[in-house]
Amino acid sequence: MNRQVIEHAGVPVGIAVQQDDAYRFIAVKFHVIDLDEHRFNSLVDLRAAIRDHVAQNRSVLAA
Repeated sequence: MNRQVIEHAGVPVGIAVQQDDAYRFIAVKFHVIDLDEHRFNSLVDLRAAIRDHVAQNRSVLAA
């Protein structure tokens, strides 16, 4: 099983586990828990989803 630590802004937020032709995300930080167990086609897609999710939640909290 191939695993990789995923960081956002220098902080580990979860791991990506390669399954078949995709990566399953296992969140370990609350601010990305909504992405837990989601599957992504690539690590680039996973990191983009985390970035977008965090940015979206910041704008919701600021409103």
